[in-house]
Amino acid sequence: MTPLRQRMIDAMVLRGFAARTQETYLCAVGQAARHHHCSPALLTDEQVQAYLLYLLQERQRSRSTVNITACALRFLVCDVLGQDQRRAQIPMGRNPQRLPEVLSRAEVAALLAAPLSPKARMFLTLAYASGLRLSELCQLRGCDIDSAPDRMCIRVIQGKGAQDRYALLTSELLADLRLYWRSCRAGAKASDWLFPSRSNPARAIDRASGQRYYHLARDSVGITKVGGIHTLRHCFATHLLEAGVDLHGVSKLLGHAHLSTTSRYLRMARPGYSAGGDALALLSQLPKTPLPPPPPPPPPPLH
Repeated sequence: MTPLRQRMIDAMVLRGFAARTQETYLCAVGQAARHHHCSPALLTDEQVQAYLLYLLQERQRSRSTVNITACALRFLVCDVLGQDQRRAQIPMGRNPQRLPEVLSRAEVAALLAAPLSPKARMFLTLAYASGLRLSELCQLRGCDIDSAPDRMCIRVIQGKGAQDRYALLTSELLADLRLYWRSCRAGAKASDWLFPSRSNPARAIDRASGQRYYHLARDSVGITKVGGIHTLRHCFATHLLEAGVDLHGVSKLLGHAHLSTTSRYLRMARPGYSAGGDALALLSQLPKTPLPPPPPPPPPPLH
């Protein structure tokens, strides 16, 4: 590890950056340096701007991705190298505000009924019914599920922004979690992870596996809407608003720091929907979708 890399890591640790942010910033700075074949400390303003243009125009990266790279380079130049006068020379572009695609309730029902392993189905069910972020889902332990009747919540330990919070746990979701725990996790001695890694049960599942569960289910049922597993978090917020839950309540359940972040879901909600019961019980609002039949047995070998 170079001294500059260690300085950058130390600066991020002192400022309380999340591990994921540290990893992203280090990767972005390293890629910029390799692109220009020089040390990150020697990158000029012209080289930084040329690299950002390269990402936009040649690599066709999204504006948000390029802005993350710009943030990483600003941090290196201004905070680590102490050249704050260069901040204005590392531009941040306006990020287009596009609404994500949201699945209908029928599409969510089909997704959760896709031919998946019990672990994958529970992972996707929890993502939709609780609205947790992918990183929060991966880090859940069995002890984070508080099933006491007067509490009934999911404890999120050090979620986004290094914040602890409580997430939604309904009785129907709790029943599904108990069934999953008895059938898949009972007697597991390696760890208390709710979703342990397949290759090493002592570690939590990685984010790539969670994304893979979603894409496998989406493709198997023919859903063509773009987006990854974060789509289920969008569905959670939108469907709650449509069912009559107030904006402030949805914001708290999502763990948003600002109500304005949640307010964009108002533009995605379809007015006039009635939950016809407990508005928070999203799973019971889904249309009943029968599980797909098992695949036919392979043909007998030819003799």
